[in-house]
Amino acid sequence: MATKNTVAVLGPGGTGGLLAALLSRSGHRVICLAQDRTADTLRRTGITVRSSQFGDFTARVETDTELREPVDVCLIAVKHTALDAALTRVPPAALGDALVVPLLNGVEHPARLRARYRPDRVAPAVIRVESTRVAPGVIEHGSPFTEIDLGGDGVPRARLHALAAGLTAAGTTARVAEDETAALWAKMAFLAPFALLTTRYGLPLGEARIRHREELESLVAEATAVSRACGAPADPAQTLARYDAFPPGTKSSMQRDAEAGRPLELDAIGGALLRAAGRHGVPAPVTARLVSELRAAGHPFG
Repeated sequence: MATKNTVAVLGPGGTGGLLAALLSRSGHRVICLAQDRTADTLRRTGITVRSSQFGDFTARVETDTELREPVDVCLIAVKHTALDAALTRVPPAALGDALVVPLLNGVEHPARLRARYRPDRVAPAVIRVESTRVAPGVIEHGSPFTEIDLGGDGVPRARLHALAAGLTAAGTTARVAEDETAALWAKMAFLAPFALLTTRYGLPLGEARIRHREELESLVAEATAVSRACGAPADPAQTLARYDAFPPGTKSSMQRDAEAGRPLELDAIGGALLRAAGRHGVPAPVTARLVSELRAAGHPFG
């Protein structure tokens, strides 16, 4: 993507809005796809980013409620809970030869997208970033990093490398992963214990990792075992060390959703982990208990 391309962004929230602004700032044509009210706001004001990594800036973007023309890349940055409804904004016939790049948590969405779009154009990505939409068109980027691993078994490698080059030129650190499954499960094995534990107890990571250490270690062991059974290497000691290095006030996105009364990605994270465990005969009793307790707590789910 070293040449200037047209990029559609479905879901210009914390992640999608940040990438839309960065790509627009670096010269790409960006079309944000959103509901009427959000689309109107972005059309008038653009996207304002407040970031220690990228500085404070405002980028102009085009907007629409539905994709109406072929693009080079379509980034999908909605949550699982909104995915089915959001995909109606991207008719398969409108995409042309675009790469479809989902930036979702979990491991099951690539199959859903490949059933709807060209399978050899779906390029699942993993993003590591802390970025929040505080109002329509206003993004606060808190992490000192924005890292993207691009997958896509069957996607032309030259296109993946071109996309990685364009994202890197825009300011992120993007690379092409050798193995899609390994990339998706590497994030899943890290995210699931963190999300389930902090949300179940309503505690930031610093307190959760001390007060519920035994449960955290069990969750990591279970997620690691499932990841390995799915063909993706995972190191429980390394995962725990990463948790211990995070600032104590860190909260998972699932915990933030629970606090705000938004639907939880419980099925996409905890449910998907348990389904994979069941397929491979891997015991995951602590994960199953926390998922059950979170469902019983009455949180909305998508």
